[in-house]
Order: sequence, then C-alpha cells, then structure tokens
Amino acid sequence: MRAVAVLSVVALVVLAGCSVPFLGSGPNASAPTSGSSGMTEGGGTTGGGSTPGDDTDAASAGTIPPDPANDALGWEGGYWYNESIAVTTGDGYNASERAALVNVTMARVERIRGLEFSQSVPVEVISRADYSRSTGDGGSRSAAFRTFDNAKFEGMFLVGEDRNSLAVQQSNRGQNVLGYYSPANDSIVVVSPTATPDVDPSTLAHELTHALQDQHFDLSSSNPATRDAYNARNGLVEGDANYIEDQYDAACEAEWQCTEAAAGSAGTASGGDGDSTSSLDLGVYILSYFPYADGPAFVSYLRSHGGWDRVNAAYDDLPASAEQVIHPEKYGSDPPTNLTVANSTANGWERVRPPGRPDYAVLGQSALAATFGATLYDDYNDSSVVAPGAFLNLEAGSVNTSDPFNYGFNYTNGWDGDRMAVYRKGNETGYVWKLAWDSPAEAREFVDGYHDLLSHWGGEPEPGSGDVWVVRDDSPYSDAFRITRNGNTVTIVNAPETGDLDDVHAGG
Repeated sequence: MRAVAVLSVVALVVLAGCSVPFLGSGPNASAPTSGSSGMTEGGGTTGGGSTPGDDTDAASAGTIPPDPANDALGWEGGYWYNESIAVTTGDGYNASERAALVNVTMARVERIRGLEFSQSVPVEVISRADYSRSTGDGGSRSAAFRTFDNAKFEGMFLVGEDRNSLAVQQSNRGQNVLGYYSPANDSIVVVSPTATPDVDPSTLAHELTHALQDQHFDLSSSNPATRDAYNARNGLVEGDANYIEDQYDAACEAEWQCTEAAAGSAGTASGGDGDSTSSLDLGVYILSYFPYADGPAFVSYLRSHGGWDRVNAAYDDLPASAEQVIHPEKYGSDPPTNLTVANSTANGWERVRPPGRPDYAVLGQSALAATFGATLYDDYNDSSVVAPGAFLNLEAGSVNTSDPFNYGFNYTNGWDGDRMAVYRKGNETGYVWKLAWDSPAEAREFVDGYHDLLSHWGGEPEPGSGDVWVVRDDSPYSDAFRITRNGNTVTIVNAPETGDLDDVHAGG
C-alpha cells in the first residue's frame, strides 16, 4: 500500500533532467545531440520597430510592443515574452511550431530571470526508448569503479549486493528524465514520451534556464567529484531552474497566454513507448530528486537576501554541502568537517582506488535522508525507520508534488561531514564510513537511528561484542557492522563476517 501511494506521487514529480552529469557515480546521462529537429532560435515575427521604453507596462496593458532594432531582454527570435503563439498540439509540434515555442519560451525565461541569452539554443527531441538506449549501464567503467560504486550504494542501503548500482541508476534515468541540457554541446535534448515529437513547455523552460546559466556562469567550470558536492552544486543549478519553471507556470496561469503541453507529454515519464515509472527504484529516486526538491527554496532564500545578484554570485561560491541547501542559513558560514580515514587493513584487504575520481566518497545529509526515507517504501518487511509525517511534506493530508521529501529530520540534522573508504579482498568488499556531527547528542541520535536501520534490514546485535551487528543471510545487506562513537564522531565498519571487521579496519 505504501509503494502504491508513493508511486502516484512519483508519477507527478519526474526529474526534469540533469544539467551537468555527475561523474562520480555512473555514466554520463548523455544522448545523441546532432541536429535540432527544427527547434532552434528564429521563427515568427511581429514586425519591426524600436525597443520599447517600458515593456512591463505594455504587458500589463495586454499589448505587444514592436520588435526592437536590436536584441532586448524579454524578446527572442521575433517574439516578446507576453505574446501567444498559434499552435495545434493534439498531434505534437511541427517544425515551425517548435521553433516558435522555443523563441517565446526563451523570451519568457529572460523576462523572469533577468538575464539575456547570448546565443540561440538548439533543441532536439528524441523518444524515451532512444534516450534509454543512449545512457548505458556502466559497462565501460573500470572494475574498480564498479566495485566502489556498488559498495557505496550498499553502504547507503539503497542497492543490495544482488544488484548492480550503475544499472539501477541507468534504469531510473531512462524512466524519469524529461530532458537535459548538455554544456559540452550547448544544446538541449527533450525526451518525448510518445512517437510524435511532443514537448512539455514547462520542461523546455527548465532546460532553457540551464542554457542561460551556462552562457552566463559556465556550468562546465565545476566538476563535483563526490555525491555531496554534486548535490550541493545542483541544489543551486537545478534549484534555479525549478524556481524559474515554477515562476513560468505561475505567469502562464495569471498573465500570459501560454501553449498547453502536447498530448501525453506533460509531467509524466510514461507514454507511447510503453514505459512507466512502475519499476523505479524509489530509494535511488529519492537520492536523485534532492536538488529539485530543496534547491528552489535555497534559491528563494538567496534571492530574498540580495535579489538575483545574490543568486548570480553563488555560482562563483557554490554551496559547500547539501546541508547548506537543506538549511540555507548555513550557506557561507558552516563548512563541513574534512574527515580522513586511515588505512589499517590486514590479511589481504586492500583499498579500492577507482581511476578518475577520489578514492573516497562523501555522501552528505541528503544521502542520509534517502537511506532512512527509503525504508518507507521497500518491500523487505513492514517496518520503517522514519514516520511518513517526518519524511514526507504533507499539505492537507496530501504529499506536496513539487517538494515531496523532507531531507532534514532528526536522524540527519546535525550532520557535519562524512567520508567513506571502500576495501576489497577477492570478490568480497567492505567499507569504513566516518561521520562527524555538530554535537555528541546528535551523534548519539544518529547511532540510535542507525540501529533501527540495521534492525529494519534484518540485523541483530551480536551478544558480548560491543556495538557489533550482524544482518541475516536472507537480507540484501547481509554483512557484519561495527559502530563506534567517539564524542561527535561515528565510525561504521562493514565486512562480510564479524571476523573480518578488524581486518578491514582495526580498532574501531
């Protein structure tokens, strides 16, 4: 029953696409970008003329200013932001309709964001089946990278030992991404859920915001190497785009005559290709959805404390952690603790060092929230570690579809840093995960929650061995765990058997 309830929410909050792929946990979410399917700047015109003195007054009066002699904020390709376009969407957009939609949407994004596009943005439409085929399953990654990623997702209790973490992530992306912007190609790909080239205007506004960001702030200049750094950066990038998308939708309802989404394209990842969200891995989904859920509030906070200039400045001073996105008041003033994990292995255990990325993971507060929150939806047993009211953002008994998940609750608040190192012996893996907390009390609270997490997944404390737990063999996370708290620092050691714990990491 819980899975059915959340799936009805998931169908409404599919991802609008990653602007910059995360290089630390799987293949780049790229797709063919050659050609533009007619969706490039340049289209209908409304006549020539000079730049209006005050287009705000013209908009409120319901009139359309003449075209400017030169490019102007809120005007692109012959369209002002408050113009309507004549299209027939029942059979999808033809080439001229798509071109008009791109131009007027660019003008509207400019108007809301207060930044001018410096160049046209090619937009390609592909089917969901083509997108799914293009993303890959991580097979090209090194063995060390795959081992590391599997252990990391196992450590988050999101992907068990019986599954491939890269394949699970790829499957999720194939089902729920509506579109993405590629900084490398300066172009947008929109994923059509039907055989006809359908485009959701809200998705287009979101991805055009990414193109605008890239033209002004160079999205390729940052390349986050850890999960926490990625979610922190994308809290700004995706938060900005979702914030603009929300403003766009609100203006379409209140003052602009906007094009409706073509049949079958709006707000769902299912459609004519027969795909659906029914097989989404919800734990991985929760982890991925963080920037879209908490990012808009972070951007709103910055804007309320300095306007768009404050938001713009954040691109040169990215959030240092997902915690700073969850709690915007900590941005710029509460950097995370930089932890280290000393190697102290024995009997053949070795550190896994994947090429092309750090040999450690920093997971962050948002990942912890996914770890605990996913227990509401797994089908392993009937227990959960957090209550629905603590993890879900409810309004009048219904889940908020734009911000469904609360990533800051008792077991995750107070996070002050973490680091995970992965170890291998033959085909077996283990890990050491060290976490810092703001106080010993919050460290104790996390340990209490972690005990409940182990119990949920079939774990029991090992009598007479200190804080050592064993998760039973029929669990997807069957292993031994040792939890040590020293003041405000918690160290978790994982190994296949209790006798391996000291070999993976001696002394706690």
